[in-house]
Amino acid sequence: MQTIYDLITLDVQKEHDLEHETEHKSLFSEPKIYDANGDLTKRWYIYFSYVNPKTGKKERCKNIYGKTNRYKTKTERYYILNIYKKRLSKLLHEGFNPYADNQELYEKRKANQQATTTKSNIAVANGASSLSSENVAQNEFEKERTVSEAFNFALNIKKNLVGASTLSDYKSRCNKLIEYLDTNYPDVKTINQLEKKHVIAFLNSVLQSTSARNRNNYRTCLGSIFQSLEDNELISVNFIKRIKPLQAKPRKNKTYTAKEQEIIFKYLENNDKVLLLFIKFISYNLLRPIEVCRLKVKDLNLEQNIVQFQAKNKAFKTKIIPEILLSELPDLSRLDPNALLFTPNGFGKQWDATEVNRRGYFTSRFKKVVKDEFGFNDNYGLYSFRHTFITKLYRALAKDSSPYAAKSKLMQITGHATMSALEKYLRDIDAELPQDYSELL
Repeated sequence: MQTIYDLITLDVQKEHDLEHETEHKSLFSEPKIYDANGDLTKRWYIYFSYVNPKTGKKERCKNIYGKTNRYKTKTERYYILNIYKKRLSKLLHEGFNPYADNQELYEKRKANQQATTTKSNIAVANGASSLSSENVAQNEFEKERTVSEAFNFALNIKKNLVGASTLSDYKSRCNKLIEYLDTNYPDVKTINQLEKKHVIAFLNSVLQSTSARNRNNYRTCLGSIFQSLEDNELISVNFIKRIKPLQAKPRKNKTYTAKEQEIIFKYLENNDKVLLLFIKFISYNLLRPIEVCRLKVKDLNLEQNIVQFQAKNKAFKTKIIPEILLSELPDLSRLDPNALLFTPNGFGKQWDATEVNRRGYFTSRFKKVVKDEFGFNDNYGLYSFRHTFITKLYRALAKDSSPYAAKSKLMQITGHATMSALEKYLRDIDAELPQDYSELL
């Protein structure tokens, strides 16, 4: 009698590709790996549930150990458990049942394998490939990939899920990890050889050379990439989730005082009008710097006095253009509608640069023209103008209404998705201050 457990733990070298049938899927849960949180002193195994014919309910079945716990490294255990997991999933989809005698299914499966082998041998004798295009694709998917190949696979998936700037960030951080491995762990070639200890060592090197904040950003980006690899079964587990973030002191952009803001605006009026208008979109329309960099001439509808753009928390957003900003705009009627509104050479020009590089350009331009001139430190930047004017708006609204009413109206202006998000933002920038409490003391 051939039990399902015998078929799972056969010698790894005898594994064959099997076709999937999905009509039995409701009878079982997909197999999962238990790795004891990486503890090699404990037993690792595969577990799954199947409908018990007596109760009609899914019940936990016998754990699959096989030869797993003979191996003394995580890489070896994950490798063998992944094979067991894939085999068990194929057998369950074929109809094998842990509560039944599977001899008839086994004989049928064995006959199909022999027929496939005979057909392949004939094809080879005739000079043809022994693999169908489907089998080639399956083998290509299941082959052990290099770290670089695995990252490229995940990045291709992310391409349709995240924005261009986020994708660029992912690529940059993945490349840094690959460079670190090439220098410090040259023996780590495939993605299944890459272990938690290697990534921890890399993150420690980032921490030593930069900051806890940057180290945590690397951890977050790599965690997202590794999750895609786990979801697509290129790795057995996303161990990045078990690497704890470090406590990092948040870096805040401070608000400008009314006097500082006035001095900057007057200075730019005489020295850089393009940069001044860029800042006024941040100040008056409360856009983020990268959102201003995305603006094209056609995004401004001057008939309805609205601007449409891609926002941080929404794919497509519409805001009114306040009168104070409308009066500052140049004549847009003669500009190319598809051109960027802000470029190094003026308004409505072509500029072949990524969003991140465009933001970087105006950040550098602001530093050179304003920060270096007035001696502002790293706590001040373009984003500070958004904080400054949201603070100004909130305090003006709160003078003649309750805090809740002021926030409700402010929320429409800033574009925050929820009241709690706005309240957290106001706390972070210290916009909400109490009245003088001297009499209470």
